[in-house]
Amino acid sequence: MDALLTALADPARRRLVELLAERPRSVGVLAQLAEARQPQTTKHLQTLERAGVVVSRRTGQRRIYALRPAALRELAAALIRLADTADQADGPHATYDRYGLSLRAERLAATEPGWADGRSFTFLRPLAGRPELVWRHMTEASLLARWWTPDDLHVSELVFEARPGGRILQEYRDAQDADGSDAVVGRAEGVVDEVRAHERLAYRLSPLLPDGGPAFTAHVGLALRPTGTGTDLDVHWRITDSAADAADFIAGIEIGFGQSLDKLAAIVAADSHATTDTDTTDTADTTDSHDTADTTDTTDSHDTADTADAAPDTRSMK
Repeated sequence: MDALLTALADPARRRLVELLAERPRSVGVLAQLAEARQPQTTKHLQTLERAGVVVSRRTGQRRIYALRPAALRELAAALIRLADTADQADGPHATYDRYGLSLRAERLAATEPGWADGRSFTFLRPLAGRPELVWRHMTEASLLARWWTPDDLHVSELVFEARPGGRILQEYRDAQDADGSDAVVGRAEGVVDEVRAHERLAYRLSPLLPDGGPAFTAHVGLALRPTGTGTDLDVHWRITDSAADAADFIAGIEIGFGQSLDKLAAIVAADSHATTDTDTTDTADTTDSHDTADTTDTTDSHDTADTADAAPDTRSMK
């Protein structure tokens, strides 16, 4: 496909393709219609032929060129596949477009410090795991790092001290930055306010602007409620201390934190399933062990009984 795209990149060659789409033509006629010199036209046609766009045949003193429609159809199909991939509903490009709309609206609103104070965001996620499991993923740094960023980022450094007054530090990079050579995308600092194990967690978190100042302070409360199928997680954000330059950050809260919670839901479901499988295996192992013990006891009892019965016979024989 690269050779085909290179061949079609030249406007003069595309003009020859248009002429050949109408009908096969000789080099001389093509040169006349394209208003070009014949040697130059010949070189362009040879490039198109090497790329598989056209074929040629010598007839007497003339060389006739014809278009290969299949080559163009293959290229069109490849381009359509690329477009369809980018056009997936709720895919990365759709998210990019949604963020763009939100970004424009927030930048228009960000006219002075405090412009976003009092803004709030609410999230609800039903999770397929017990509150104890969800709590671990919310408070243990190694588990928290697995989900606490949007899809296009990953946590590169994380401190989360799950106690009142505990320190929070979050640094994140591009998800495709495998070796950490690219620049840090963002950094946030905060403090834990409230900890009620398996029930409620509250903290304050401030993303930092490029100059090191806080973009805003997010007051975040997470409440866990056990259900028959797992846990309902309610999250409430409230914004204070918003800087005039905070628009880019606030525009991404609903989309970004929503993606983070979707990742948490998937991870908790997988971990809960793995835990259930382990419990089932442990129960099976215990049952097998119990059965073996019963069999052993029965065998020992039977052997003892046989020995006891044999002993009197031996004595009587004496």
